[in-house]
Amino acid sequence: MLVLSRENIEQIYTMKDCLEDVEHVFRAHMQGEVTTPVRTAIDHPKYGATSLYMPSYLAGDDYVAVKVISIFPENHKHNIKSLQSVILLTEAKTGQHVAMMDASLLTVMRTGASSGVATKYLAKEDADTCAVLGCGAQSIGQIQAVMEVRPLQRIFLYNRTRAKADEMKASLRALYPDWQGELTVVDNADEAVAQAQIVICSTKATEPLFAAASLRPGTHINAIGAFLPHMREVDAATVQKSKVVVDTLEGAEHEAGDLLIPIEQNEWSFAQLHAELGEILIGAKPGRETEEEITLYKSVGIAYLDTAVAKTVYERAKAAGIGTEVSL
Repeated sequence: MLVLSRENIEQIYTMKDCLEDVEHVFRAHMQGEVTTPVRTAIDHPKYGATSLYMPSYLAGDDYVAVKVISIFPENHKHNIKSLQSVILLTEAKTGQHVAMMDASLLTVMRTGASSGVATKYLAKEDADTCAVLGCGAQSIGQIQAVMEVRPLQRIFLYNRTRAKADEMKASLRALYPDWQGELTVVDNADEAVAQAQIVICSTKATEPLFAAASLRPGTHINAIGAFLPHMREVDAATVQKSKVVVDTLEGAEHEAGDLLIPIEQNEWSFAQLHAELGEILIGAKPGRETEEEITLYKSVGIAYLDTAVAKTVYERAKAAGIGTEVSL
């Protein structure tokens, strides 16, 4: 078995690679080449935490994988990462477990890439301003992916704790030393949204982050932080006024609090859903149709994204002689 660390992965895999893998596997899903049971979520109320177990099978690529991810928001108090995960990759022809890899970076990348693909098809072509609501672990991948598909010139950063937004600003300047765009930290989420053509919601909120009235016509929203039924980042009015696209209908029906809470309050229904993202990629449904419409991509995460990126990482690592071989 090949064991791959975060550092190993960083040597051979980029956000551009990840965007290609994610778009490919969304298409494969629509073509019936993917099997993905609904993930199992185990809550840890004592610690305000969650563990997720996410299996999937890519028939066309002959790989199976399961990702185990732990989300412990209070870990910062102990100087431990709040998001920790691993992927076990299995070669499907023989059942051999061929790789175990750190998945913390890959989770950030594939979640970002999912939003990046959605932004590619749903945001206005000339969208160059972005509001980032929540500057935690996932937000960097979101920004990197959007930077790959749209010519951002201004980014507004908001976080409940301003210091984290300041840290993100410094991190982005270090990551993109040649980028000439503006980075602005703001103290109010509505202020950021009102100036943006793309809005990224990347928090663990249980109440909406901004008012629907703050949205400009033509805005695209990526809402990826709320991944359990009681969590939400956007209000019902935003959902009502948006063309809503989800990563998968099955996942949204089980876990997307941003949609489930309005449904419970009789303010929206899945009959109003525009599409799964894969339907847009294969041309079964249109993406953006007008300059004025507001689009909302709601993602709760899906395991086949992990299998797709793990496959590429493993094959590249083998070819490059990177990683540590172990016998179990």
